This record gives sequence, C-alpha cells and structure tokens, in this order.
Amino acid sequence: MTGDEIHKFVLYCKKIQPQPQEDIKRFFEGVVGFPYDKELLLQSYLFLNIQKIFPFCSELLLFEKSPISDYTDLGKCDFVYLTLAEKIFIIETKFIDTTATGATERKRRNKHRNKVFEQVITLKSRFSEYWQINLEQLECGVFTTDPEVAWRGNGANVVTKAVSIDKLEYWRIGYKKSLLIENIRVSHRH
Repeated sequence: MTGDEIHKFVLYCKKIQPQPQEDIKRFFEGVVGFPYDKELLLQSYLFLNIQKIFPFCSELLLFEKSPISDYTDLGKCDFVYLTLAEKIFIIETKFIDTTATGATERKRRNKHRNKVFEQVITLKSRFSEYWQINLEQLECGVFTTDPEVAWRGNGANVVTKAVSIDKLEYWRIGYKKSLLIENIRVSHRH
C-alpha cells in the first residue's frame, strides 16, 4: 500500500467520522459515568488508555463504523487506528464474563473468544480486498476482559490484550472521581 492509498483511506474515515478526537473523548467519558453497557465501558477503557494498551496507535480513524462505505452488512469495526508506522490497526473488543461458572458459561466464553478472533481476522481480509491494502500494512488486535485470549493471538497474527473485570470496575470508579474533581475545578474558575 502506498502513502497515497493510506491517505485516501484516512480521508474516507474523516468523511464518515468527522468528529474531532475531543468530542469522541467526551462521549467515552460520559460512558464511564453511566456504565450500563459493559461492552461500551470496555471500549471506553480502551480509548481512554490506548497509549498504555496499544502504544503504537497514533490516531483513531473509525469507531463502530463499517470500513467499507455503505456495506454495514460486512461488519462494523469497533476501532480502526492509524499506527505510528503508517499502518492500519483494526481492534475488536469483547466483554467476556469471566466471573460466571458452570459448563454452559464455559461454552459461552469459548464461543465469545472464538467469535472475536473470527471477526477481526475477517475484517482484516475484507479491508485488504476492498481497499487493496497489502496484508502487511494491516494489523489487528483483540481487547477483552478475558486473559485466556492471549495465547490464541500468537498463531493468528493478532495482538491480544485484556483487562480483568475487577480492574475495569476499579478504573471506572477512579476515573469517574477524577472527572468529578476536574468539573468542580472548572466550575470554580468561572
């Protein structure tokens, strides 16, 4: 993929997701205050900590959008980032309930693990076909609440990261407090 093709793709992304990064950040900070959707909370954690989790990501290009114009049936990407090396990095997230027990829950977890890998690998292939991007220019990752996914990424060329449900909740409470403190400071300045 040449620089021109990357540039074309970045322009496409800015057209279908024109919100400035600051607006997206405010959206995710709002989710932290009302964590009813656990998947969205996980995505907020990822977005607000992207430099710690995937330090090679430089700019969010798409969030919950189809990378292929007008073909939402081909699947939406949770996140698409431009990397520091000018590659495209596709991330799929999955909140996997690791606290539930029993055979049925083990099967459900396994199904979720397999599905998230299948999704990101399929998206990578569709990206490559549609945008004529060399597979070497496309990287993909999976971010979940299940550390068990780590070994699955090795053979599939997928970068895997996880945060425990306990750590996610601890972070949510701390982040919410810090937002509250910041809002109080701002209101006292005015």
